[in-house]
Amino acid sequence: MYVLLVKTSSLGDVIHNLPVASDLRARFPDVRIDWVVEEGFTDIPHLHPGVRRVIPVALRRWRRTLLNPATWREMLAFDDTLHAEMYDLVIDTQGLLKSALIARRANGRRCGYAASSAREPLAARFYDATFNVANTLHAVHRNRQLVAQATGYRLADALDYGISKDSNAAYTSAQAILLTATSRDDKLWPEERWIELGRVLATRGIACRLPAGSSNERDRAERIARAIPDAETLPSLSLRELAGQLAKARLVVGVDTGLVHLAAALNRPTLALFCASDPALTGVLAGADAINLGDRNRPPSVFDVLNVAERWL
Repeated sequence: MYVLLVKTSSLGDVIHNLPVASDLRARFPDVRIDWVVEEGFTDIPHLHPGVRRVIPVALRRWRRTLLNPATWREMLAFDDTLHAEMYDLVIDTQGLLKSALIARRANGRRCGYAASSAREPLAARFYDATFNVANTLHAVHRNRQLVAQATGYRLADALDYGISKDSNAAYTSAQAILLTATSRDDKLWPEERWIELGRVLATRGIACRLPAGSSNERDRAERIARAIPDAETLPSLSLRELAGQLAKARLVVGVDTGLVHLAAALNRPTLALFCASDPALTGVLAGADAINLGDRNRPPSVFDVLNVAERWL
């Protein structure tokens, strides 16, 4: 079987789609899987050994440069890449109009969510086959259910992201990764709580490391790191390099951001802090060591975090 997966963004959504590749490999050992993903997230599908080829798309960048001839050349080259293969199944697990149009350009039986299940109901018009999946399910379960229906197999209970390291591997150092940045200000955990948490971890001999991307994120991370003994802000890293940092951490604590899902997928002890979104639908989901704290408008306290983290300190 030759399958094309379409899940382009965002980071957390792409990570939530990794178990689909594991499910397909478990059911069809000889399956060949290609994956269309935004160019900024190509490192994530590459982490899964079951993905044969990653096809980058640049919708975010192309929208900003539509008048540039180079953009149109890139778009045509991408279209040629999709047309170069004949797939048994093309499965869009994103359920948006943009992802449905990408799926439509590929050769093969195009499958996706029914209008009642898709995030954008209009997307359902561009598939050859549609399937109903409850909107109340966690995003990981929705992806898996859709692909199981499209391929006609019974979904196994086991959840496997396919990228986790050996959970018994020795830690290279006693480090905690603090993921303090997220896409919306209302999802942020207060700086004073990060500082209080970091100081307690420091008394336990745990050194805090804080990744940061944009200049605002870096300013925030550096303010927090300066107030915590032995804490450091990490330099700019690729997603693959960040995965390496997360994979060797003793503990990862982060707000509602894609990297916290990556930590959980890597089988690291992970605490996800929710302040303005619902963890039931998009929280970390990766076994007993991935735990969601807080809820919409009910951010967790430092005591809540330390009380749960105690088992790993």
